[in-house]
Amino acid sequence: MILQQIVNGISIGAVYALIAVGYSLVYSVLNFSNFAHGDVLMLGAYIGFFSLMLLKVPFPLAIAMAMVGAGIIAMIIEKIAYRPLRLRRAPLLYFMISAMGMSIFLQNFTIVTIGPNFRTYPDIFPVKPFAVGNLSIGRLDLVILIATVIVLLLLTWLVYKTRIGIAIQAAAYNMRVASLMGINPDLIATLVFLLAGASAGIGGVLFGMKYTVYPWMGVLTIKAFVAAVVGGLGSLPGAVVGAFVLGITETFAAAYISSAFRDLFSYLLMTIIIVARPAGLMGTVAQEKA
Repeated sequence: MILQQIVNGISIGAVYALIAVGYSLVYSVLNFSNFAHGDVLMLGAYIGFFSLMLLKVPFPLAIAMAMVGAGIIAMIIEKIAYRPLRLRRAPLLYFMISAMGMSIFLQNFTIVTIGPNFRTYPDIFPVKPFAVGNLSIGRLDLVILIATVIVLLLLTWLVYKTRIGIAIQAAAYNMRVASLMGINPDLIATLVFLLAGASAGIGGVLFGMKYTVYPWMGVLTIKAFVAAVVGGLGSLPGAVVGAFVLGITETFAAAYISSAFRDLFSYLLMTIIIVARPAGLMGTVAQEKA
């Protein structure tokens, strides 16, 4: 049933959206792809898991702890791996290398300290889905969608409707000019990584609840990258649209062709978008952004 596959795709796209928004937010300000973002998501998922299993905290508090913990980790990464390069005005290639190095370090550090085993979240919500006519909507899927909408609305309000958000937009447009206008670039970069890390933290918990938690789940960053490219790198609304388009595309590919081809269709979609519209569905070309 086509409508059922759309519902399933929206559920997957909601998780992608949480990751892609943080990914796109960092790109909009610092103009590079933060490939360590997925590993922040992975650590957020572990924080939420151990908060529930070891500390026995309520689920909302576990979500909050994952967001705060992932946000702090993201800020530390920015300060250690990226800020020295930014202060030296290093080429963007160096940022990419540093991001990949940080990603490898976090994965291996997690394997050494926590272990490589897959871990499953406890059943927080009833497994029995809602039935709406012929549609079957999982309770967890509904929670994921609601949580995603709330987080995205709050993030959109913060970025587009507050003084802090205006400063972020100014830095995204031109960091050097923004600094001349009294905006602290270090503070903006720290804040952007905090917001990106927090969104990755809640995304990690929701992804871990839907599937499992493991040290390599950071590879999900690739899907976030595809979603951000499809929607338009640097555009928050574009990242959301691209995430849902990607989720629905993958679901249809898995349902009507083969699950082995879902990634193939993801990258094919990205290629088509890049060729037809290099800036993405809602992005702007680099000349307009500079």
